[in-house]
Amino acid sequence: MSKFIDRVVLSVHAGRGGHGCASVHREKFKPLGGPDGGNGGNGGDVILEVDPNVHTLLDFHFHPNAKAGNGKPGEGGNRDGKQGQDLILQVPDGTVVVDKKGKVVVDLVGAGNQFIIARGGRGGLGNASLASKARKAPGFALLGEDGEDLEVVLELKSVADVGLVGFPSAGKSSLVSVLSAAKPKIADYPFTTLVPNLGVVLSGDTTFTVADVPGLIPGASEGRGLGLDFLRHLERCAVLAHVVDCATLEPGRDPISDVDALEAELAAYKPALTGDEGLGDLATRPRVVILNKTDVPDAAELAEMVRAEFESRGWPVFEISAVSRAGLRPLTFALADMVREYREAHPKAAPKRPIIRPIATDESGFSVIADPNEPGGFIVRGTRPERWVAQTQFANDEAVGYLADRLARLGVEAELVKQGAQPGCPVTIGDVTFEWEPQIAAGIDMQPTGRGTDLRLETNDRVGAAERKHASRARRGLLDDDEK
Repeated sequence: MSKFIDRVVLSVHAGRGGHGCASVHREKFKPLGGPDGGNGGNGGDVILEVDPNVHTLLDFHFHPNAKAGNGKPGEGGNRDGKQGQDLILQVPDGTVVVDKKGKVVVDLVGAGNQFIIARGGRGGLGNASLASKARKAPGFALLGEDGEDLEVVLELKSVADVGLVGFPSAGKSSLVSVLSAAKPKIADYPFTTLVPNLGVVLSGDTTFTVADVPGLIPGASEGRGLGLDFLRHLERCAVLAHVVDCATLEPGRDPISDVDALEAELAAYKPALTGDEGLGDLATRPRVVILNKTDVPDAAELAEMVRAEFESRGWPVFEISAVSRAGLRPLTFALADMVREYREAHPKAAPKRPIIRPIATDESGFSVIADPNEPGGFIVRGTRPERWVAQTQFANDEAVGYLADRLARLGVEAELVKQGAQPGCPVTIGDVTFEWEPQIAAGIDMQPTGRGTDLRLETNDRVGAAERKHASRARRGLLDDDEK
C-alpha cells in the first residue's frame, strides 16, 4: 500500500565547479607557446519542477538527499571542462519550500513551474583566461567553487477549490465519491481517512476540485488528532464546506456544537501562505453548511431544527444524503457558483517580471568588522573577497600574490589600514585566517621570477625571517649597541 507523505526535510547539494587548468602550450619549435589551460565546468544546479503526475512527497521521504553533478576540470589545449549535470526533482503541484527559519522560499503552483533551490559552483578559470600584460604565462589557475548546500522543508498544500471539513465519520469521503470519480476509502469507524482525497467536479460549464480533509477534532490547531498535519491542505481552498453528521449517536454532540468547535479551530490556525501567496486566514473564506445523512428519519428532523441557526449566520445550508444522493444536484450548482464568484473576485495575478537592480558603481562590495573572538583581529565579509579566497591555491605563491592584488584593488588593504589593523594581526576571509602583512606591495601586478612564484612573497619571507631572528637575539640579550 502506498504511503501519503506531505511534509519532508530535504538536503540538497549543488555540484562543485571544476578546477581551472594551468598549462603551457608546447610544440616543436615553439617551446613556450603561451598559456593554454582551459576553464573548469560549472557545477550542476538542483531544480524543483512541478509535475502534475506526482501527488505525494514519498520519494523524498525515502531519499532525503539530492546531489547534482560536479563540473569537470579544465585541460590543456584550451579545453574547458564539462558542465555538471543539473538535477531536476519532480514535486507535486502545490509544494511549498520553507527554509530552516520557517520562511517561505517559494510556492510552486502550476505544471512545469521550476525553481533553482541550490546553484552549482562556478568553474575555476584556467591560466589562459588569467593571462595579462603583466602575467603573460600565469603558473596557476583558479579552483572551482563549492555548490550550495542547504536543508529545506517541502510541504504539500493541496490545490483545491472546495475544502470539506467535519468531524470523523461525518461523510466527507462518501460525498467526494458521489460528487466526483474519486474512490476514497470509506468505512464506519473514525479516522478512516488518513490522507486528503481530491476529486474533480463538473457542474455546467464550471469545473472545480473538492478536497476531503481528514477528520478534525477540537484542539486540532494545537496538534491533537490529525488536524495539525492536514489543516495546511485547506490553505488554498476558496470555499470551506462544513459536512455535519446529523445522525450521530455520540453523547454531547449536535450539529451546532460541531460546527462551532470546528470554527474555533479554523480561526486558531494561522496559515503560512497569506497575502500575495495565499488566500488569507481560514476564518475569512466563504462558508457553506452541508447537513448529511438526512436519509435517516431522525437526522432529517434534526436538520430541519438547526437549519435556521446556520442561515442566520449568512451561510447557505443544504440537506443531503451521500448514500441516496438526495440533494446533491442543488449543492453541486451552488458550490460551482461560489467558486466562480470567488475566482472572479480574486483573479490570478500575472507572472511577475524579474526586476534587475544593478549594483551601484561606488559600492565596494565588502565590509570589514572587528573579530569578536580574536582581540585585534578583523573579519572581511563580501561575496567577491570570499569567492576569491575559495578559488586560491595557497600552495602556489603566484596564486597568493594574485589574490593579494585583487584584494588591494578592491580596497581591502586600505580599509584595514583605516580601521587600525596592525602587522601580524589575524584577518579572516571566508574559511581562511592569515596574518596580515601590509609591507607586501599588493595591488601592483609584478612579473614573477618563475611560474608559480612571486618575488614579493619571497622578499616578505626573508624580511619575516630576519625579524624573527632579531627578536630571538633580543630576548637572549645578544644584541650589540648598533643592533639595538
